[in-house]
Amino acid sequence: MLWIAVDAMGGDSAPGHIVDGALAAARHFDLGVTLVGPVPLLEVELARHIGADRDRVRLVDAPAKVEMSEAPAAALRRKPTASIRVAAQTVARGEASALFSAGHTGASVIAAHGAFGLLPGVDRPALAATIPTRLRPAVLLDVGASVECRPHHLLQFAVMGSVYARVAFGIETPRVGLLSIGEEETKGNELTREAHRLLKASPLAFIGNIEARDVYSGAADVIVCDGFTGNVALKISEGLIDVAEDLLREALSSTITARVGSLLTLRALRHFRRRLDYSEYGGAPLLGVSGIAIVGHGRSSAKAVRNAVAMAYRFAADNFVQRVERDIAVAAAAHQ
Repeated sequence: MLWIAVDAMGGDSAPGHIVDGALAAARHFDLGVTLVGPVPLLEVELARHIGADRDRVRLVDAPAKVEMSEAPAAALRRKPTASIRVAAQTVARGEASALFSAGHTGASVIAAHGAFGLLPGVDRPALAATIPTRLRPAVLLDVGASVECRPHHLLQFAVMGSVYARVAFGIETPRVGLLSIGEEETKGNELTREAHRLLKASPLAFIGNIEARDVYSGAADVIVCDGFTGNVALKISEGLIDVAEDLLREALSSTITARVGSLLTLRALRHFRRRLDYSEYGGAPLLGVSGIAIVGHGRSSAKAVRNAVAMAYRFAADNFVQRVERDIAVAAAAHQ
């Protein structure tokens, strides 16, 4: 049975939603969860789950946590018993197969990087977010792990994102697009222009530049950018989705006719929300590190945690890291 190390103190609703989601994953998949945090507090949370299979739950004591307001590197140095650091070390020692945290993103990236190291041929890790499109889910990376990038980093992101698209969504030949300010290869800054040249010469199915308005069109299965641009794009998208849902709800409840109509369209609305809801995907894998780390949204619900732990389990069972390493070696050989 595979074990997933869970940072039980990471997230806005920790440890309650984290424990709830982790136990739900243990019920529905052939996995065990290693909950990392203050053991007395975790015991209290487990007491709420009377029927939980304790053979599928391990507790690892970690009395400290990294607060969202703290500088991650400094906090991890000051707090060797921080839950995210202890959870990452648990995986590095081979006591768990993968890591999940919905806590401080910077701390999660640094802890995983420090505990696992980088894969051969990878210079920077990348967080890969799953986004909805008209056709099928797509991958946007990097969304925050590496803010300052060079062109060859974007090539590495594209290779890793393509592997992720194949494993997670079964896309045999993922189409790769480079996020820029225009479709022409001469558009953009020095980073995107040089990255375009490298991607065009690679064995990837590179379709060229795509503009921000086309990110959700389904034109590309993998959209590549630096971490600063990707994080801004993702946060804008999340905010827009929240506003669109609120406006739609207000419009449907504004009149009697609309209220009657809303009852008839409730099923369609549920389907709409499910396609846009980040909790359906659980979290973003940190690609490029020599281990499996899934980083969840700070607002992760129990459902999101369950799906993120399930994602970590699938990646571990499918030897995801080894597949990424192999494909990066192939891309590096083609680039030489």
